Amino acid sequence: MTSVQIKGVPKETHAVLRQRAARAPINRCRSTCSARSCGKPAMPTVDEVLDRLEQRTGGTLNFPQAVQAVRDDRDRR
Repeated sequence: MTSVQIKGVPKETHAVLRQRAARAPINRCRSTCSARSCGKPAMPTVDEVLDRLEQRTGGTLNFPQAVQAVRDDRDRR
């Protein structure tokens, strides 16, 4: 397995990138990192949003409710 080292990344960013690397192919993680210049990952991945929605308790969401839930989640950041 090959490793990639990037110096000077904040601890919180490092933790997010490690979680993403555990779930996704490295090329996808690397392109995500490059696109955001390894700053604070402001926008969650689609998989992260879906995971958060699955963890919520309650009834089933229809599409407009799901869209609003994603927007609310982004606004909290």
